[in-house]
Amino acid sequence: MTAGRYVARIVEVPEHGIKLEPAADAVIPEEPTEVNLLGMAIALALGGAGYRHHAEQRDPELQTLGALLSGDAVMPWRPGEPGSTPYLVCELNDGKPACEVHPTAD
Repeated sequence: MTAGRYVARIVEVPEHGIKLEPAADAVIPEEPTEVNLLGMAIALALGGAGYRHHAEQRDPELQTLGALLSGDAVMPWRPGEPGSTPYLVCELNDGKPACEVHPTAD
C-alpha cells in the first residue's frame, strides 16, 4: 500500500477544464487499484468544492487517471470560482485516500 501525500495545484485551462500540477514531492501510486481509488477521492473532493463536470467529452486514450495525476492531462471539470488557483491535498492512508481542496498546499 502506498502511503504519503499527493499535493497538486489545480490549474484552469480555459475552454477545456482543469489540470493538476503535482508538487515535486507528491506521491503518485503505481498500483492500478490505488490509482483508481485516488481518482475517485479527487473527484469527490472537486465536487465537494463546487467544481462541475464540463460538457466536453473526455478522450479515454489521452485523459487517463495516470496522466491526470502526473499533470499530463486536462480533465473536463470547471471551477466553482473561476480565477482561483487552489490546491488538491490528499492523504494516502493504507490505500484509502482522503482528498480536500485547500487555498494553499499546506
